[in-house]
Amino acid sequence: MNRIDLNCDMGESFGAWTMGDDAGVMPWITSANIACGFHAGDFSTMRQSVLLAKAHDVAIGAHVSLPDLQGFGRRVIKISANDAYSMTLYQIGALDAFARAAGTRVVHVKPHGALYNMAAKDAKLADAIARAARDFDAKLILVGLAGGELPKAGAALGLSVAHEAFADRSYEADGSLTPRGTQGAVIEDVAVAVAQAVKIVTQGNVDMRSGGTLALRADTICVHSDRPDAALFARRLHEALESAGVAIANYARV
Repeated sequence: MNRIDLNCDMGESFGAWTMGDDAGVMPWITSANIACGFHAGDFSTMRQSVLLAKAHDVAIGAHVSLPDLQGFGRRVIKISANDAYSMTLYQIGALDAFARAAGTRVVHVKPHGALYNMAAKDAKLADAIARAARDFDAKLILVGLAGGELPKAGAALGLSVAHEAFADRSYEADGSLTPRGTQGAVIEDVAVAVAQAVKIVTQGNVDMRSGGTLALRADTICVHSDRPDAALFARRLHEALESAGVAIANYARV
């Protein structure tokens, strides 16, 4: 039987500003990537997100980012490998404090936005992020773009890794995600996005934006919580995968 984790970027509200339907999405996923204050989130939101994930038995992950609140972590900022290591370690530690206080733990680490895409191609940056995760806790699972440099770096250091695919993003021929801002980069139609995810999980490939198919390994599928229909999308995806005979379980149980 095929098995898959469903993860979602969460805890991205900040102060009086609310983003995402975390409560609506949480029942349908198995792993939550919680913002650690660099691209979104704050101390109150982090704590609330940890408690919400624990209540739903959802695995908790540190969603680490470049320091870019104004740009939501989606602007490319040139950083050294040393800075990447330090900022990753810092953010994991912040989330870990809330997890420990709640009687649970951080299970995985996943970069966000520009840092995610940079680490998918830059081996030195990927190694720095992987080393920070390993040095914090060698049991952490490192999540990165399927086939990219980050899972390779994690595996080379002895970490468990998860190759991630996306239900609602289109793919380029090299396996990268179509850059945001490009027409067709985000798949808005729920049915089309769900069908893409089911194909990835059951057939091991995805249709490319340029035509043809691309072989793609997927240990986890990302659900974006900032979609206006996020809760509906998460439920439809969960149900479609189960109907296709796919078992859904978080990293700690896969």
